[in-house]
Amino acid sequence: MTPNASLLDSRTAWITATAALVILTLCYGAPLVSVVAMKPIAAELGTSRSGPAGAGSIVYIGAAFGGIAAGWLAGKLGVRRVVMFGASMVAAGLALSASGGMLELYAGHGVLMGLFGTACMFSPLITYVSRWFERRRGAAVALISSGQAVAGAIWPPLLQFGVDTIGWRWTMVAFAILVVLAVAVLTVIFLHPPPDESAESVGAADRPQSSGDVLGMPRNRLMILLMAAVFCCCVPMAIPMHHVPAFCSDLGMTPQYGAAMLSVLLGCAFVARQFWGWVADRIGGLQTLLWASLVQATALAGFLLTKDHAALFAISAVFGIGLSGLLPAYVIAIREYYPVEEANWRIPTVLFAGLLGMATGGWGAGFLYDAFADYFLAFATGMAFNLANLVVLLFLVSRTHTRLIRQPQTST
Repeated sequence: MTPNASLLDSRTAWITATAALVILTLCYGAPLVSVVAMKPIAAELGTSRSGPAGAGSIVYIGAAFGGIAAGWLAGKLGVRRVVMFGASMVAAGLALSASGGMLELYAGHGVLMGLFGTACMFSPLITYVSRWFERRRGAAVALISSGQAVAGAIWPPLLQFGVDTIGWRWTMVAFAILVVLAVAVLTVIFLHPPPDESAESVGAADRPQSSGDVLGMPRNRLMILLMAAVFCCCVPMAIPMHHVPAFCSDLGMTPQYGAAMLSVLLGCAFVARQFWGWVADRIGGLQTLLWASLVQATALAGFLLTKDHAALFAISAVFGIGLSGLLPAYVIAIREYYPVEEANWRIPTVLFAGLLGMATGGWGAGFLYDAFADYFLAFATGMAFNLANLVVLLFLVSRTHTRLIRQPQTST
């Protein structure tokens, strides 16, 4: 039986959202092993720095392609089966990555950990949790979208300790065991069918429609613009997230110092994401995207302007604050302009472009570093993509204002 609509925004809904956050925190910790151990992996396997950087990037590529199918399957089979399958694939991907050279590293990350693993996590879970909320949907989506940020805040120092103590291969194996056991327990206990939206709390006139134009343009054109925007904001987002430890090492800092800076960046992202969720519940997804992108662009410019250690900690914190508002707000925007029946495929399709952007940014920065032996051009390229994102968002926000101005005229 489908749970009663009274469960929307309830204590049970928040418990469910918290369980989803923990699952994502575990699964997003898996690709961080290759981030933290980038230099040891490159040295042991006799490859350039872009080699292990590429392993982290193809997780996003695999998840991008697999996420659309996983979202559709979650709607058909239920989120439990999809998430448990994904956790087992994340664990298998870590085990394969630890077993050999670059081929195993790439297959483990791209195919198992990405295409069949994390693909079954983010889009299905974020869509699933969004169906537990009406009034506080922005805050709830922001909470579970923090899985990557929480993973980045918690795991890098612990993974660095593991790499220093038992090596990167055994660290991957140990983390694989943790993921598969913990996610199985959390899924069975906490992930239950979501409630229906209440007709009383959401009037028929306020519900997104399944036909007609959106913001004065064809429905799929808005979706294409959202995909372009998310790609352009995720390219610069991935550069510090993937390369801050190596960037710090190039500036003469210890590996522990670089891991701490990554933790600061993603820890601030987790805290700020709750603020952005509060903002999205009040001003909507598109305007939240615009303001968050401005903050990210400002911080990205800081990486270009200074190499002072203390200043970089502050810049990393601001960057984390900016990036934290972006991905959840895309989900909110989709739920605002499209009906819930289309969420299972529209959300992962838009996030598909974002994951490709993350992959492009993470790998591209390593490629540019290998070509020029410096991260300046990588950060400058990221800034160009961030500016393109702002152009698209400004256009969409202008359409919302035009629509509000015209509404009174059409009603008279």
